[in-house]
Amino acid sequence: MIMSIAAFDLIEEFHSEDVMSLNHSRLIQKISVKLEKFDAQYDIFPELELELNGIKVKPDICIYPNLKIDWLNDVIFMNNPPITAIEILSPKQALTDLTDKVMNVFLPSGVKSAWVVIPTVKTIYLFQPNQEVQTFSFHDTFTDPATDISITVAELFS
Repeated sequence: MIMSIAAFDLIEEFHSEDVMSLNHSRLIQKISVKLEKFDAQYDIFPELELELNGIKVKPDICIYPNLKIDWLNDVIFMNNPPITAIEILSPKQALTDLTDKVMNVFLPSGVKSAWVVIPTVKTIYLFQPNQEVQTFSFHDTFTDPATDISITVAELFS
């Protein structure tokens, strides 16, 4: 019996699970800590499983409006899109793996903004529907119009 598997499932499984690195893990932690000050407005979820338009993906971090958490009934795959999906480039990953996911899965499913963080050059790319990609480098203050979250890029790489 031959089973067909969506290309994004294979890419996501390989890159998220097999190529996690020290710097990648550190950035997930640093970004999550920086986002904690926005806790009154948003829920921050690292490594949350999503199923958007029938495609299973797992961004490094998702930002949702505050959700009512039901501790008795957990959710395995979130079907509603986050406001923001954050991806961090892994050492053996192609940048197009992430930009394809942003352009073909996140934005078409209703995600308002997506950050692609490139550790080696200390840069964040901001993607929004129907907008040019914005680039923020080490000495910039990164501001996401979808959430009004501002972070100094240098703080993430200290």
